[in-house]
Amino acid sequence: MLLQPKKTKYSKHQKGKLPKLEYRSNKLQFGIVGLKALESGSISAKQIESARQAITRKIKRTGRVWIRIFPNLPVTSKPIEVRMGKGKGSVSHWVSKVGGGAILFEMDGVSEKLAFAALRTGAAKLSIKTKIIT
Repeated sequence: MLLQPKKTKYSKHQKGKLPKLEYRSNKLQFGIVGLKALESGSISAKQIESARQAITRKIKRTGRVWIRIFPNLPVTSKPIEVRMGKGKGSVSHWVSKVGGGAILFEMDGVSEKLAFAALRTGAAKLSIKTKIIT
């Protein structure tokens, strides 16, 4: 089950710009250990889901994991070998724009050593540089 909005006002969006730094969601709120983005970038719903699966598998479903980002931006693409023009392509996947310093995942209820190992495996699934914080 990939993350995506149930309903949106408009089906297609423009690209926009990536945020440089995150000032609002840059501190831990729920857990004791977190995964923080060091650079800005866009993370797809597939990447978020695969990181979540890796983390929960590593901690053997004990403790609790919070996902602090949500993919709410549609990315469109045209089919292969289609000529220029003829409008914008259909929505291919959903992404979340992440600024540097944003908290991506938080954990609680497991030992710190296990949490570090789990977040390290989850970080390998993401396309941006991250850091584990306590």
